[in-house]
Amino acid sequence: MAAVELPGMMGRELGTREGYRVVELYIGPQHPASGHMRLIVYLDGDRVVRVDPDIGYVHRTMEKLSEVREYVRIISLLERMTIIDACNITLPYVEAVEKLLGVEPPPRARYLRTILCEVNRIASHLYGLGIGGIFLNHSTMYMWAFGDREVFVHLASLLTGTRLTHTYPIPGGVRLDLPQVFREEFEKAKRYMLRRLREYDKVFLNNPVIRGRLEGVGVLPRSRAVALGATGPNLRASGVRYDARLLGYAAYGELDFEPVVGSEGDALERIWVRLREIEASLELIERALRQLPEGPFMSERFIRQVPPAMRKWFERGRVKLPGGYVRLKAKPGEVVGRGEMGRGEVTYYLVSSGDTKPYRLRVVTPSARNVVLFDALARGHTLMDVPAIYASIDYFPPEADR
Repeated sequence: MAAVELPGMMGRELGTREGYRVVELYIGPQHPASGHMRLIVYLDGDRVVRVDPDIGYVHRTMEKLSEVREYVRIISLLERMTIIDACNITLPYVEAVEKLLGVEPPPRARYLRTILCEVNRIASHLYGLGIGGIFLNHSTMYMWAFGDREVFVHLASLLTGTRLTHTYPIPGGVRLDLPQVFREEFEKAKRYMLRRLREYDKVFLNNPVIRGRLEGVGVLPRSRAVALGATGPNLRASGVRYDARLLGYAAYGELDFEPVVGSEGDALERIWVRLREIEASLELIERALRQLPEGPFMSERFIRQVPPAMRKWFERGRVKLPGGYVRLKAKPGEVVGRGEMGRGEVTYYLVSSGDTKPYRLRVVTPSARNVVLFDALARGHTLMDVPAIYASIDYFPPEADR
């Protein structure tokens, strides 16, 4: 078979099938249009016949590693799956552990978890928009989104003390209380981001060149989105009103939450949904700060176990728990935890045998579900549409490989 030479890609001619000359093209696994995975694209001329996503280049065996670690120590492991969306991916796990432990977090902790989840969601969307800018050769969008993302990474560090891997929700509450400076910093961040979103619309979303690359490309009809099991903004852009936050976990049930839903289902609409979700997240954070209840941020059950001399740390807004907290024993049983990440729904299935460590832990991440869209959306389009479709899916390889 003849080799095909293309800049930055490997290919080979497969011969003729049904009268067409078919070429197999390898993109990645280290290519600007593939991320940490490889796309095997079958072409007839420059028309895409099929796309096989070749995943597994960042496989970390997190599910198996969780079987040899205590429940609390697993939190810092799981947030490595989506390091840019750490609270959203760990919160459903923490809530599942709380079901096994039979403990309820106090209302203030639920609101603080919600605030961090929305800060993470904005940072995650800005990351996806920046990467999408690279795919579409729009370097301004890449630099703006990554620069603006720092505003929300800073907010997360004010609340948790860390930039990316927060390990903030823990069974029974959160690690730190809200600092005084957070409200003022958030107000500044909100005013800035709303102004920037108008500039994003003008320079990126309504740019005629970008619209030409995205509009009518990779259309995902509503019925097909449901049949394929798409999730997150990719599902809502097709007109499906589904968001795991509607389940009311954390404090979402008390914040009158309404998801952003599109109608067209093309690449442009998927990016539009993410931009509007940034506005919605800013509104949710403001509402949560306004309704934030007074009171403890850690369950009384665990505070009582702390020696009196160490309880002064709680008054200073910090958790200082005894060593025995790490070896919490859960009652035997099976539980499911669900939550909405920046890229869609994450689901945990947790089995306890009554030990200090899980008997089994399984996780389904949004990127593991959305990977099917590469083939479903690209067929019939040109090779140049593949990066545009990738940009609109907002796929994150480590999240899928887990």
